Amino acid sequence: MQFNAFRRGMAALALAAAALVAPAAAYAAAPLKIGLSMSLTGGLAGGGKSALLGMMMWVEDTNAKGGLLGRPVELVFYDDQSSSSNVPGIYTKLLEVDKVDLAISAYATNQIAPAMPIVMQRNLVFMALFGTGVNDKFHYDKYFQILPNGKETRFGPSLGFLETAMTMQPKPKTIALAGADAEYAQTVLAGAREKIKEMGLQIVYDRSYPPSTVDFIPIVRSIQATNPDVVYVASYPPDTVGMVRAAHETGLKTRMFGGGMIGLAFAPIKQQLGPLLNGIVAYDVYVPEPTMKFPGVEEFLKKYQAKAPAEGVDPLGFYLPPFAYAELQILGEAITQVGSLDQDRIAAYIHQTNFHTIVGDVKFAENGEWEKSRLVFVQYRGVAGSDVNQFKQPGKAVIVYPPELQSGKFEYPYTEAQK
Repeated sequence: MQFNAFRRGMAALALAAAALVAPAAAYAAAPLKIGLSMSLTGGLAGGGKSALLGMMMWVEDTNAKGGLLGRPVELVFYDDQSSSSNVPGIYTKLLEVDKVDLAISAYATNQIAPAMPIVMQRNLVFMALFGTGVNDKFHYDKYFQILPNGKETRFGPSLGFLETAMTMQPKPKTIALAGADAEYAQTVLAGAREKIKEMGLQIVYDRSYPPSTVDFIPIVRSIQATNPDVVYVASYPPDTVGMVRAAHETGLKTRMFGGGMIGLAFAPIKQQLGPLLNGIVAYDVYVPEPTMKFPGVEEFLKKYQAKAPAEGVDPLGFYLPPFAYAELQILGEAITQVGSLDQDRIAAYIHQTNFHTIVGDVKFAENGEWEKSRLVFVQYRGVAGSDVNQFKQPGKAVIVYPPELQSGKFEYPYTEAQK
């Protein structure tokens, strides 16, 4: 795999931080290498590049303080091209050829799962970035996931959406489900079906589409033919954009539309879709609403947004970068407190500790997920044009769930918001 321009630039940032800021004496030892796969091209590249910048900012800050265990920190990474089939080979190379000291994951469920057997075989701590339900089948005690889904991850991207739907009057009776035939979407849809059954809703459409789908108009027309009160979609960025555009072009008539639609939180997609976002309810992890402020996150975002233009990454950085930084905050604290790279002791420390990070306090449950969910569901309102700066202000992505973070009431129907 070739080093692309982005990788060269990011690697230079890390090396410059190590060389210019840290005392020479602190770096008599060899670098402490953290290896990972990351999507720098393909459909997941928008998230992958921004997450990597967040990680590099942690490396820069850590090396400015003397590194870890008296060693400069270095990230070693390769582009998985947004293809899960490339992931096993990358982690094998990282561990057997590059001899990295630690391994962390790429971004996204589909990229995390293929690495699990390799890190498990070597008994490594594995910090994972934004995966849903990955450890449900592995039950690995050294897996720690940075995504505020809560212990039962399969419910995270749907529960708040469905509970919000049930506040409508009159209550909805029917729902349509759609998602890609891929690991993330199928995990989320399975969880949604469980909750839908409990709530007494009738599923009138429930179909998956191939991940390679590019024309979503026939799908939306088929959904419309069932006349659902609610439409829930589980999707990755390329199909999220396709579904939103298709809903607009076909004039989808429903009371509520959205769901676990990954990508809407990315600035380039916000710019692409502009007013087409209005009325959509989707899950998110951070938005600049007055109810959602954590110590250090605004300072981080200010620094990130200053770096983003030169790196050609998401100019807002709300979705992945703070969590990518927090992931390494946790790992770095554990290594420092343990005083070694003993994987068993590091895992034990992470299990027992409540971490204070830039995304708030993080405490892990026994399965490596967050002990308590802190996902939010936002409704887009008043979006006009494609100026990304409008999303830096409150009121464009209003938190409608959970109640303790709510910054505005849910407005419906979706059809009216699109007029």
